[in-house]
Amino acid sequence: MTTKAKRKANAPAPPARARRKPKTVSRNSKQYVVDENGRRIAVVLPLRQYRKLVEALEDLEDIRAADEARAEGGEPIPWEQVKAELRAEGKLR
Repeated sequence: MTTKAKRKANAPAPPARARRKPKTVSRNSKQYVVDENGRRIAVVLPLRQYRKLVEALEDLEDIRAADEARAEGGEPIPWEQVKAELRAEGKLR
């Protein structure tokens, strides 16, 4: 074993690299959480904006479900009948 290899073998191990916590950065009034390499891994939104996005997504899901139901065809069920059935099943007051 060479002298250099002996020194390397006897040297204390370097401390384990502590995992850095992601940090938040702002760009053009948008906030991102970035990893240690500066890659964007998440977005920080005001709660009001997040709720609006969730509501819009739910609306789009409802529209898609309605479009699919229309595409299936068949006879529409009157709302009063639907309410009565839901009440009978205990799913509606």
